[in-house]
Formats: sequence, structure tokens, C-alpha cells
Amino acid sequence: MAIALILIALVVVCALGYINIRNGIIEKENRCDNAWETIETQLQRRNDLIPNLVEVVKGYAAHESATLEAVTAARSNYVTAATTEAKMDASNAITGALGRLFAVAENYPELKANINFQQLQSDLTDTENKISYARMSFNDCVLAYNNAIETFPGNIVAGSAFKARHGFEAANDAIREAPSVRF
Repeated sequence: MAIALILIALVVVCALGYINIRNGIIEKENRCDNAWETIETQLQRRNDLIPNLVEVVKGYAAHESATLEAVTAARSNYVTAATTEAKMDASNAITGALGRLFAVAENYPELKANINFQQLQSDLTDTENKISYARMSFNDCVLAYNNAIETFPGNIVAGSAFKARHGFEAANDAIREAPSVRF
């Protein structure tokens, strides 16, 4: 009788442990989803600002059509991206295209002085900062989730039901290198 009670208690403890670990993994997975949705919210905000920025720049730099088209194309690629990875790539392309657009704006003092351009540039800078923070948060969530499903005993509970996720990475190797400064 005592052995049966010990076995039942052991089964109950193991079941509760399994449930606790599985719930922890699910919670981490949900945090990753939430962090990604935060990124998408900020990316949508940026995408909503881009047409206004392009219109302001068009008025001052009409012959810079290749740069304007690159920004518009990058935005369209994000909107049509179907997977998380494709959205990450498209987001990186938008960041690069906007950088080139702001570099073009440096050649037009009247544009830089335009209050609409300054406000849009400020809004985009603020949004880029929020995107950067949201990406860091997402990567932290992905790290915690991946650790939960890849370490013991979580890897046993996770089995093949939970797959490792990928976080944001630098768009290219040039970003990872320190810039050279020459005088």
C-alpha cells in the first residue's frame, strides 16, 4: 500500500513537472509572437510614413527617381512578404533604402530646411529607434525560447512539437565591421 502511494505521488510530481515545463515553453513562444507583433507594429508605422516622405522629397529632388523607387519598392516588398524571414529581409532593405534617401537629402539644403521633411525625418528616426529596441526584445525572447526547448529537460518536453526560431541579424557583413576614420 505504501509503495503504491509513493508511485502515485511520483507520477503526480512528474506530471506536474512536465506540465510546468511545457507551460513555460508555451509562454516563451507566446512572448516571441508578441515581440514580433511589436516589431510589425513599428514597421507598419514606418511604412505609413514612407509615402509622405517620398512625396516631400519628390518636390525637391525629382531627378533622384532611382532612390525614390528603391524606397517604394522596398516598402512594397515588405507588404507582400509572407514569412517572418522575408519580412526581416524586407525590413532590412527598407532601412538601407531610407539611409540612401536621407543621404540624397543632404544635397538639397531647401529640402533639409523644409518643416514637413524635418518632421517626417524625426518621426522616422523615432520609429527606427523603436524598431531597433523591438528587435532587441524579440531577439531576447527568441534566445529564452530556444534555450527552453534545447536544454534539458525542456528538450524532452518540447520534442518535435516546438521548433527553434531565428532572430534578427545584421543585414550584411559591412554593418558588423567598424567604420574606418581617416583624416
